[in-house]
Amino acid sequence: MAQGKQKFKGQRPGGAKKQPPKQKGPKKGGRIIAPKKAQVVQQQKLKKGLEVAIRNKIEQEVTQKASSSLHKKLSVLKGPEGKGQAGPARPAAGPSK
Repeated sequence: MAQGKQKFKGQRPGGAKKQPPKQKGPKKGGRIIAPKKAQVVQQQKLKKGLEVAIRNKIEQEVTQKASSSLHKKLSVLKGPEGKGQAGPARPAAGPSK
């Protein structure tokens, strides 16, 4: 039989706290590397602006053609802006019993 008492170290309140382990290796997600030349930034900005303008113009033309071919007025509904946001849930269009 063992003689004597076991010796335990008591913890002090507010003592050393364990830190969460750090991730090893590369982080998830895309990386944006800043260009070294300001001219490249300007070109990207111009390109993005042109893409948006062209997309809006095409949408406007399609809406105009669609509204002129229909016998009643066409109303365009704007969805929620931004990525990752889901619109309101729509019920299934199947036959109901």
